[in-house]
Amino acid sequence: MREAVAAVVDHHAGQFMSIASALGLGGRKVRYAIVGLGDIAQEALMPGVAHTGNSEMTALVSGDPEKLAALGDRYDIAARYSYEQLPELLRSGTIDAIYLATPNWRHAEFAIPALETGIHVLCEKPLDVSAEKARAIIAAAERGRAKLMTAYRLHFEPATLDAIRRIRAGELGELIAFTACFTQMVDPANHRASNGIEAGPLFDMGAYPINAIRYLFGAEPIEVVSAVGTRHAAAGLGDFDDTIAVTLRLPDDRLAQFTVSYYANNVDTLTIAGTKGSITMNPAFGFGQGLEHYRQIGEKRSHETYKATDQFGGELRYFSDCILEDRAPEPGGEEGLADLLVIEAIVAALQSGGTAPVEPLARSRRIDPDAQEQTLRGISPPQPVNAAPPTGA
Repeated sequence: MREAVAAVVDHHAGQFMSIASALGLGGRKVRYAIVGLGDIAQEALMPGVAHTGNSEMTALVSGDPEKLAALGDRYDIAARYSYEQLPELLRSGTIDAIYLATPNWRHAEFAIPALETGIHVLCEKPLDVSAEKARAIIAAAERGRAKLMTAYRLHFEPATLDAIRRIRAGELGELIAFTACFTQMVDPANHRASNGIEAGPLFDMGAYPINAIRYLFGAEPIEVVSAVGTRHAAAGLGDFDDTIAVTLRLPDDRLAQFTVSYYANNVDTLTIAGTKGSITMNPAFGFGQGLEHYRQIGEKRSHETYKATDQFGGELRYFSDCILEDRAPEPGGEEGLADLLVIEAIVAALQSGGTAPVEPLARSRRIDPDAQEQTLRGISPPQPVNAAPPTGA
């Protein structure tokens, strides 16, 4: 019994979590409907639900009957709905929350009615494709008194949180600059290739470096200094920029740059530099493997590889704990809105060819590393059903 109680404390993170989720025993579980059965839901979220200890899948929603049948059988889920049947599901009394993983531009369509019904929502990023829609989603959560969390899985990932701790402890000195490169070769057959800028690299991948800029600096960008997009005919993609490079200005004349692309070999790295040192993370944003630090403090260099964790299971466990214990989640809807304000300013700069201000947003919360760190073991992705990753590989 003593060992079981001790397991309630994840001493790697120094955090407390609910007894039910820590032990995987007893207690109520949050009942989820998985809305959108694409690659990310199938590969990353669904396989890890069982080992959260406080969550279970009780319904599936998709426009693909083959997915509903195959995945319903795989996970023994009898409740299977089309998108058009979502209102029926929301009234059924069989779910407490939804995990929303449809294409970005359909998030508000499904999140708002769920939240207004009192159903909690874990929504993939970006929260939607405009600040206006993000605000509508947040307002729906307030009306329905439901919890809304934007699915920023790195807010619970050990290497990311260790970087934040080191920065807050002053190891890097005064922060000066940030740079990131996040790229992949997107298959022209993927839906991202044919749905315009809102499915392009800025909205799909840009949220990662933008969010990292904000959580590492602990501040909000105030201006888009420059934004340049290019299109490569050989990429075979749609009518949008397949590669975008951005420079942001933060308070106290700090600068942050990033490049995202659908037409470059896989790159996944960031560097944050201060007056005393720097941290390079490579990989920085991915899942399925341990993230790594390359640190230089003064002249001293070090390297650390962090254990691979189930990032999606960890964020789900955290959100379920928030529901069960009636706590406001971080990252909430405000976090999703903040990134969309930056994205909208980048779009304005791309269109004008000049600078663009970022609409100010007063933040009420930031990451609490010790309270949020999750260390669920990694999982092996199953064979997908009618779904493929962006690269098509």
